[in-house]
Amino acid sequence: IEQMMEDEDARTNLIVNYLPQSMSQDELRSLFSSVGDVESAKLIRDKVAGHSLGYGFVNFVNPSDAERAISTLNGLRLQSKTIKVSFARPSSDTIKDANLYISGLPRTLSQQDLEDMFTHYGHIINSRVLVDQASGLSRGVAFIRFDKRAEAEDAVKHLNGHTPPGSSEPITVKFAANPNQARNSQMMSQMYHGQSRRFGGPVHHQAQRFRFSPMSVDHMGGGGGVSGNSSSGWCIFIYNLGQDADEAILWQMFGPFGAVINVKVIRDFNTNKCKGFGFVTMTNYEEAAMAIHSLNGYRLGDKVLQVSFKTSKGHK
Repeated sequence: IEQMMEDEDARTNLIVNYLPQSMSQDELRSLFSSVGDVESAKLIRDKVAGHSLGYGFVNFVNPSDAERAISTLNGLRLQSKTIKVSFARPSSDTIKDANLYISGLPRTLSQQDLEDMFTHYGHIINSRVLVDQASGLSRGVAFIRFDKRAEAEDAVKHLNGHTPPGSSEPITVKFAANPNQARNSQMMSQMYHGQSRRFGGPVHHQAQRFRFSPMSVDHMGGGGGVSGNSSSGWCIFIYNLGQDADEAILWQMFGPFGAVINVKVIRDFNTNKCKGFGFVTMTNYEEAAMAIHSLNGYRLGDKVLQVSFKTSKGHK
């Protein structure tokens, strides 16, 4: 019986992503009620601060209404957002960690080519080819999320080290780092609760390893224009840090992803407490992209971090 219930649920339960920050649960409900009878609507909020996390679930009474809601409301523009409506997948271990990171792709490969290459191994939920903002060309790096972990494993087995037709280089296909994996969360909680005092040792060594000359970093403080310039590294913006966050925490978080040039926590001039944000500069675009992909949405203490490339407007 349970299985039947679940199958029923799977056909009426929708997940709605990219909701405007200001949208309430009632508004979510009334938007979807315009399509048919809604059994329940739930907007997901931050447990501590109470703000909307930008997604929610809507369960319809009838499967046919759920399908119609997808066809009519998916892609709808609300304020500055384009919402995404799809069937919510049951959270089971079969679908966890089915996200792949692919590098070494030919620069001419499009997103469609990528999906064509991988679709043979299972149902693709979404894919993304990273593009160089300046030239509009592919960086040869992509992410693909499969419906099930087993499908992703199959793709890794067959395509890692495979040379795509017309290319001379083999591609690398591996599981994308996931910040929720035990190893990482253990490192993070240790790091956070130890309030980083205990890290005197390793952090010091890490800083030694990434010796940087103050000359090359001076211009970082002024903000402006660094993001696009690979010679000075890629500047990453971290938002929603706790008051006690310090440089050691940023070294610990970003160090595992690759070469870090420098880190900076922005502090209140009077109290010397962190103002909630910081910057990390990394040498390689791919490693920086990977760090952002893995750490954006990461929960550190009681805060959910927002991690992105710093736009070149410069911070005030």
